Amino acid sequence: MALSLILSIVVFITIAVVVFAFAAATVVPSSVLGSRLREIGWQRPKTEVKPAIRERMQQALDPLSRALPVSSAEGSQTRTWLIQAGYRNPQHVTIYRGLRVFCAALGFFSVFVFTGFDSLLLLAGVTGFGFFLPRFILKKKLQERQRRIRLGLPDGLDLTVICVEAGLSLDQALLRVGQDLATAHPELSAEFHLFNLETRAGKPRVEALRNLAERTGVEDIHSLVGTLIQTDRFGTSVAQALRVHSDSLRTERRQRAEEQAAKTTVKMIIPLVLFVMPSLIVVTVGPAVIQLLHIFMPAAAGIKR
Repeated sequence: MALSLILSIVVFITIAVVVFAFAAATVVPSSVLGSRLREIGWQRPKTEVKPAIRERMQQALDPLSRALPVSSAEGSQTRTWLIQAGYRNPQHVTIYRGLRVFCAALGFFSVFVFTGFDSLLLLAGVTGFGFFLPRFILKKKLQERQRRIRLGLPDGLDLTVICVEAGLSLDQALLRVGQDLATAHPELSAEFHLFNLETRAGKPRVEALRNLAERTGVEDIHSLVGTLIQTDRFGTSVAQALRVHSDSLRTERRQRAEEQAAKTTVKMIIPLVLFVMPSLIVVTVGPAVIQLLHIFMPAAAGIKR
């Protein structure tokens, strides 16, 4: 009885050790057995990483973008608009053109399903609206980004003047200003960062500055680039030129605000005439009209009798 109990314990311990050793050899990455088991497909195959939504959208819209004939000048202009709106990847051109064709086709089939060819004017109008809708959205994004860059430029110039007067070069000053403005003005910070990358890659400063002006499309950036190029060419003080330019930009911004304030009186005429004046007329003339009706209605009824 004792011998059988000892044999049972030894067999149990042996099986447990073998199972544990096999499991350890399989799990340990450096194990030869584990590597061989992985080679023969013992482990589950890794799930394939699905492409990103942008890549799938590009794959879906690529045939549609090719269906739209575009000239070289129009393609270059579209590429410029996308870059100025903040879309710098080449695939964004394909997505933009594909969206134009897709929106036009969607508008056409939507009207065709409900009305058929009974209303050709509506069919053409909705199709054209769908075709130009992506361009309208792109222009609005472009203008909004340019507005944010224009608002943040005076602050960036003030910081640049401080950095230049502290002893930094213009390239290092723009790099530091871009880092400091990353939270308050991210668009301007990104443009300064790209300028610094171009200068590090070996481009001349003049060419990098002109690329900065082309990427933004902001008139204030163009004037700033012209000032910096002249300063670099004639060897004048960069800090003094930036300070004068910053003051002029602040003056222009105040003048733009005054111009917008002066335009509000003219813009308020239409809502006043359409919405405020009818209610005022009803409130002021309404009681008198009701009183006149109370007076003249009995008199009219007596005349009829």
